[in-house]
Amino acid sequence: MEWNPVVNLVHRQEPWYRNNGLVVLNLCLLLPLTTSSINGFDSSVVNGLQLLKDWQNYFHQPDGTALGFINAAQNLGSLVAIPLAAFASDGIGRRRTLLFGSIAIVGGTILQTLSQNLSHFIAARALIGFGLCFATNAAPLLITELAYPTQRGPITALYNSSWYAGSIVAAWATFGSFKGIGGSIWSWRIPSIIQGLGSMIQCLLIWFIPESPRWLISKGRDAEAMQILSRYHANGGHVSDPLVVFEWTQIRHALQLEREISKTTTWLTLFKSPGNRKRLRIIFAIGFFSQSSGNGLVSYYLDLVLEATGIHDTQTKTLINGALQVWNLIIAVSAALLVDRLGRRTLFITSNAGMLVAFSMWTLTTALFQTQGNMAAAKATLGFLFVFYFFYDMAYTPMLVAYTLEILPFSVRAKGFAVMNLTVCATLAFNQFVNPLALEKLGWKYYLVYCGWLGFELIFVLRYVIETKGRTLEETATIFDGLKEELELHQAGTVAATRSFNALRDGGTLSSIQHRTFPDLPPLQKPAPPEPIDQPISSGLHSTQSR
Repeated sequence: MEWNPVVNLVHRQEPWYRNNGLVVLNLCLLLPLTTSSINGFDSSVVNGLQLLKDWQNYFHQPDGTALGFINAAQNLGSLVAIPLAAFASDGIGRRRTLLFGSIAIVGGTILQTLSQNLSHFIAARALIGFGLCFATNAAPLLITELAYPTQRGPITALYNSSWYAGSIVAAWATFGSFKGIGGSIWSWRIPSIIQGLGSMIQCLLIWFIPESPRWLISKGRDAEAMQILSRYHANGGHVSDPLVVFEWTQIRHALQLEREISKTTTWLTLFKSPGNRKRLRIIFAIGFFSQSSGNGLVSYYLDLVLEATGIHDTQTKTLINGALQVWNLIIAVSAALLVDRLGRRTLFITSNAGMLVAFSMWTLTTALFQTQGNMAAAKATLGFLFVFYFFYDMAYTPMLVAYTLEILPFSVRAKGFAVMNLTVCATLAFNQFVNPLALEKLGWKYYLVYCGWLGFELIFVLRYVIETKGRTLEETATIFDGLKEELELHQAGTVAATRSFNALRDGGTLSSIQHRTFPDLPPLQKPAPPEPIDQPISSGLHSTQSR
C-alpha cells in the first residue's frame, strides 16, 4: 500500500526543513530522542568507572559479589518498574511518564555522585534503572505517536540508534576526567554529574513538547489533539485541514476497532486475539534475537573475544572498542534513515543473512587461530567482527524499538513495548550468566551454537516478519487483524479527508499548495467517520467541522 495522497498534503511539494510546522515538531522530538542516548551513557559509564583507580580505591577494590551487585542493580531497578511504566504511560500520558522517569534519573545521579560507600552507589544504580524504565517506555511512544506520518519510520528508528551516541560520550567523559583530574575522587564523580545533565534538560523542557495526540483522543480530548495535529502536521493550518481530519478519523476508527475486539485492556489482552498473538510472537522473537545473535559476546565480553584472537595489549583493546562504537553509530543511523526506502522486511532479512555468514567466518578464523596458531586468521577475525556488526546494526539497532511500536495497536502499545523490554532484560541476564561459563568450557566451539541459532533466526524472519512501509501508524497496526479492518481504516480516513477537502474547496479557503498536492478525489460513497468512542466531540469541534 502506498501513502495516501492526504498524508503527503503538507510534505510533498517542499522539503520538510522549509515547513515551519515540521521543523518545530522535529526539534521537539529531539528531547525524547535523547532518552536513548541517556540510556547508552548509563550502560557504558559504570564499565568506564570500574577502570579508574580512584573509583576502585574509594570503594575499597570491590570484586566478586560486590561487582555483581553493581552491574545488576540497574537491571533490577528496571525490572521492578517495567509493569508500572506501562500503566503510567497509558494512565497519566507519555509526557508525564517521561518527566517522572527523568526526575528519578536525576535523583539517582545525585546519589551516585555523592555516594559515601558501596551501598549508596548500588542504591543509586537501582534508582537510575527504575527511572530509566519509565523514561525509555514513554519516550519512544511519544516519538512514534507524534511524528509526521512519512517521517515516523526514520525518526523512531533513530531513537534506538542514538544509544551509541551516549555510549561514546560516556567513554570520552571517563577518559577525559581520568586524564584531567586523575588522582582525585572527582575523576569518577564528574562523569556521574554529566550523566544527569540530559535528564535535567528533559525535566526543564518537557512542557514545551506536545502530548501524544493519540493518547489525548483515547481520553476524549479530541479538540486538543486536533490542535496539535493542525499546528505541527498541517503547518499551523485549520483543524478542518484534510490531513488533520484524515489522521483524526483514522485514530478514532482504530480505537473503536480495538474496543470491539476487547472491551477492557489488561495484560491478558495481549494474548486474547489472534492478531495480538501474532504480534507477540514477533515481539518476543526480535527482543530475544537482539541480544542472542552473538552480539552479546562482544558487548559484555570483548576482552575474552580479543584475547581469543591473540590481542592482549590494553591500549589496542581500548582502541578497538572505541572504533567499534563509532562504527555501530554510523551504520545504525544510516540504516535508520533508509527504513522507508528499503523496507523493514528487507532490512531484517539482509541483517540476519549477513550475520549468519559473518559469524560463521568469525568462528572459522577463531578456530584456525586457536587450533593452529594461524596469525592471518586472527587478523581476519577482527575484520569479521566489524562486518558482523555492520549487518547487526542494519536492523536490530534501529528496528527493535521502531518495528515493535508500529505493529502494536494503541490500546496495548505501552504494555507490548514493556513486554519487549522485559524480554531484552531477561535475555541479557541469561547471556551474562551463560556466556562466560560456556566460553571458558568450550572455547571457539561455543561459537558453533550461535551459528546454528542464527540460521534459525533467518528462517523465522523469512516466515513471520511482515513489511509495514508506506502505511500510517493505525494502518500498520491493523495488518495483523485482517484485510477487512485495514481497508475499513484506510477508507474511513480517506472519506473524511475528502469531505473536508471538498468543503474547503467549495468555500474557497483551500490553499494553493493544497490545490497542487491533493487531487480531486471521487465523490463520497461511504458514511461519515465513526462516532466518538467515549463521549461526543465538543460542540466547538463540531462547529469547526461544519465550516
